[in-house]
Amino acid sequence: MSSLAAARADNFYYPPEWDPSQGSLNNFHGQHALRERARKLDQGILIIRFEMPFNIWCGGCNSMIGKGVRFNAEKKQVGNYYSTKIWSFTMKSACCRHEIVIQTDPKNCEYVIISGAQKKTEDYDVEDAEVLELATNEERSLLADPFYRLEHGEEDLKKKKEAEPVLVRLQRLSDTRHSDDYALNKSLRAQLRSQKKRVAEEETASRKRGLGIRLLPTTEQDAATAKQVKFLTKFDKNRKDKRALINSASIFPSSSSTSDKRRLELESKRRKISATAASSLLTGGLKPSSWSQGTIPSSRQKGASMTVRR
Repeated sequence: MSSLAAARADNFYYPPEWDPSQGSLNNFHGQHALRERARKLDQGILIIRFEMPFNIWCGGCNSMIGKGVRFNAEKKQVGNYYSTKIWSFTMKSACCRHEIVIQTDPKNCEYVIISGAQKKTEDYDVEDAEVLELATNEERSLLADPFYRLEHGEEDLKKKKEAEPVLVRLQRLSDTRHSDDYALNKSLRAQLRSQKKRVAEEETASRKRGLGIRLLPTTEQDAATAKQVKFLTKFDKNRKDKRALINSASIFPSSSSTSDKRRLELESKRRKISATAASSLLTGGLKPSSWSQGTIPSSRQKGASMTVRR
């Protein structure tokens, strides 16, 4: 991006026809500083990016909209809670373009769905979620009562004594593991150096063999698997194919197989006869027709034929 384009993008470009008496650049261009977001500002509505605070069910198509999905929402003030403003956010779902309205609840410090959707209720067990259960308002009021604390103080002390050995053991184990940071760092670096050295040796061995990948070290399981693999020789393969052909063939002779054999024998005989005739023609000028009739021309006949041809 050129410097002129960068200045225009940052709205720092002042055209030659601008004069300071005309005010700001927004007044000069006849637009608001928020551009399209302020197209309904005269109605008290501002277009913002609203992020869904929890999982909801869409009221139009009953599909779930997850927490954190963002919408272009119309923000406007709909009331006050003492001195705190109550804001309303109107948006359209992406699945069916259904209108959803959500408002802030300053009293309970949360968001409330007004229309167009339903909040997805999610209940978790404290033990399954592995979290601590917070005290409710009733329990907090009971803890403020001195008689209640006196009655349950002994139970709390008993639980503390039961859990103390486990906590002490865990603390000692953590102290022994992290007491010497230098030794831990030294052992870790030595382990990484040995690993890098082993990887370099494996890559060198692979390059010597003409391979472009690193070969992992062999194991007993790989050796046992390689011994179980048997490669068939050419003789074994031919024998296997012949046995498969024999097993697939029928045990009863058929007329078609006999006729095929007869036809193959006749063709082989014809080929032998044609080859013999061609060789005789090349050597002595023998005609195939006379050879087939069983007569061989004499020397006179040969001369006569040669005279007639001349």
